[in-house]
Amino acid sequence: QMKGPRVGLLGFSKGAEVCLAMAAFLKNIMAVASSEHSLCDCYIDSSLLPRIKTHTVALHEHKTKATNSEFLDYSDVVEDLFQAPGNQSLIPLEKAEAQFLFIVGQDDRVVKSEYYATEVGKLLQAQGKGNFQILSCPGTGHCIDPPFFPLYPIGSHPVFQKRAVLGGELRPYSKAQVHAWSQIQAFFKKYL
Repeated sequence: QMKGPRVGLLGFSKGAEVCLAMAAFLKNIMAVASSEHSLCDCYIDSSLLPRIKTHTVALHEHKTKATNSEFLDYSDVVEDLFQAPGNQSLIPLEKAEAQFLFIVGQDDRVVKSEYYATEVGKLLQAQGKGNFQILSCPGTGHCIDPPFFPLYPIGSHPVFQKRAVLGGELRPYSKAQVHAWSQIQAFFKKYL
């Protein structure tokens, strides 16, 4: 249901980045809840959002850490977009009209989602914006699904197509699912 022309978006991982890009470039998107994102547009297909100019972000595969013979930790592979001044790979969230809820796992082993959410918060504050909240979930990895989905701490990395450690522990993950879902619902009720 919608109360007028305003739209809310919920996205996870790469889907979260697409939602953030939509908020930056499209009108009437008033609330975005995003989980496990890196805030770069390097892999977004510009045919999805024609106004996005994609840029290359360096991937340092040599920084991959092997946890055992089968699974890899990719948390340090993506270059730090906040260390390069004027980096054009960041999604320009300062252009967005939307309110943001960044949901991050403190044990995310695919991207440093907590770090990225904190850094984008600093950028938004520097632009005089306070249109964001960060929900940081201890003991959770790359995926914070809706309640009662099973924990999958190992998955396939979308870029390298290899088995990857996603992070997270069962009990904190289960608690975070329930808490995050209630926060997402309250967020959308407030802003839509």
